[in-house]
Amino acid sequence: MKATRICLVRHGETTWNAEKRIQGQIDIGLNSAGLVQAEAAARWLSGQPVAALYSSDLLRARQTAERIAVRLRLQPHFLAEFRERRYGFFEGLTYGESRARYPAEYRLFETRDPAFVIPFGGESLQQLHERVGTALARLAVEHGGQTIVVVTHGGVLDIVNRLARGNALSNPRDFLIPNAGINWVTGDGEAWRLEAWGVTAHLNQFGLDELP
Repeated sequence: MKATRICLVRHGETTWNAEKRIQGQIDIGLNSAGLVQAEAAARWLSGQPVAALYSSDLLRARQTAERIAVRLRLQPHFLAEFRERRYGFFEGLTYGESRARYPAEYRLFETRDPAFVIPFGGESLQQLHERVGTALARLAVEHGGQTIVVVTHGGVLDIVNRLARGNALSNPRDFLIPNAGINWVTGDGEAWRLEAWGVTAHLNQFGLDELP
């Protein structure tokens, strides 16, 4: 099977990103800086031979994807599988507030315990890995030999980077995930290779990476 090139774009900045407030699957839209970033990413991608455009169905990703769609002249397909991780009772709180209010649970989150399911509807890293890995493999099989774009979120991109590099979920993060950053992976649904990560040359101002 021919490999698929997948360009993964983190959504543009939101007010909650700037506040270091955990969004999870709360449906927050882009702020003014994020809209500019989304348009910049769209312009950068306009010269790429993209066969299909996919996106998380959360508003901040949709707004980013819609701008890319205009430049690529493609209809975006919105998939819940590429939503941000569910952060349970951390959602709506800043990282500092989460640590202060739920110290024991935050410790498990901060140390990246793969099996820790965040209470009140959250996901574990293992669950997120399964969700994202399955969806990414399906797209690779469906688009063998093609180039596609996926607009998604920081938590999802954390999983994709580890998937492509073969790194454990529990390892401390050693890579950036900036808002509106461009990331490339190649794969056939089973084996993955990282081509480029955290590209921000298209942005006038470096995108935020507020993630822990």
